Amino acid sequence: MGIRIGVDPSWFFVLFLYIWILSSGYKDAFGPGQDNKAFILATLSAFLFFFSVVLHELGHAVVARRNGIAITSISLWMFGGMADLRSDPRTPGAEFRIAAAGPAVTLVVVAVSIATGFAIYGGTEFGDGLALQAKSNPPGGAVVLGWFANVNAFVLIVNLLPALPLDGGRILRALVWWRTGDRNRATRAAARLGRGFAFVLAALGVYIVVRGSLLGLWLVAIAWFINGAARAAEAQSALTSRLEGVRVADVMDADPVAIAAATKLDRAEDEFFLRYGYPWFPVIDQPGHVLGVLTRGKVDQVPAGLRNEYSADQVMISDPGSFKVDQEAPLESLLHADGLAQLGAVMAVDGEGVLRGIVTADQVRRALRPEPA
Repeated sequence: MGIRIGVDPSWFFVLFLYIWILSSGYKDAFGPGQDNKAFILATLSAFLFFFSVVLHELGHAVVARRNGIAITSISLWMFGGMADLRSDPRTPGAEFRIAAAGPAVTLVVVAVSIATGFAIYGGTEFGDGLALQAKSNPPGGAVVLGWFANVNAFVLIVNLLPALPLDGGRILRALVWWRTGDRNRATRAAARLGRGFAFVLAALGVYIVVRGSLLGLWLVAIAWFINGAARAAEAQSALTSRLEGVRVADVMDADPVAIAAATKLDRAEDEFFLRYGYPWFPVIDQPGHVLGVLTRGKVDQVPAGLRNEYSADQVMISDPGSFKVDQEAPLESLLHADGLAQLGAVMAVDGEGVLRGIVTADQVRRALRPEPA
């Protein structure tokens, strides 16, 4: 679907940790002399779990696309998975649908795992696997399916807790947003619950460590992440509240400099790059529609003796979608814009795709500064 799926280096540590813990547990279930079988099934179980995490994030991604929000990538890391949305939902309904999609997929995974286990192994054998009860050499598939159903049920329950950044916190934010009409107020409420939950989880982790289990350190690490993400959500809410009601058109430079599509590269170099000193320019057709972006690097790739033969539209970046924004869009939508990070600015266009202005990162930063008292 054009969504990049990758892994953070921290994911490998967690993958090996899962395999190690599961291998130990499966050895107890299968009995002596079954070390190889335990290791192979533990490895399979770990990869199956992360496959279900990808499915969970794809649920968010697909529904986000249906609600007009682009997805750049899905990443696996030490705390699970993360879908990178290019912008925030604009309505509480969209927020609710996107947030609920992941848990809905996980619920289906749990149901399919249980149904498959009972269909293949029957009530007794799969019931033992589902209850994680050790017995004399149980079927490996029943144990794997039972663990898989249990771990996804656990993920589902935790994800539905009403605390940001968990999906349950986002669902809560959508409901408060719907009732109050104030997204920032809803974010602050869900973030406070998230921080409260993090402190409870950290206390539980410390208690488990004191009782002699290092598993508590993992809970403390998760609590640290949740607290940090909740604080970040509160800070983001404070920023967006300053931009409430501000459109892209309110801060853009309404007199943009652009290069006509048929302009030869030697002329573009002299009359635009050398004259203005900008690293890139929009490329437009005669009515003013944005066709692409011409960067200094693209010009330099063409030998100097051939620059009078090539035009701007022949060497430009011809898919400038991530570098464009509707001039009527809220300014806060630019906080996640790729163009600001990659090019330092984005092109503001009207409904017909005609270039109307340029918004730079400096203009966005100035809009974010608090007004003097």
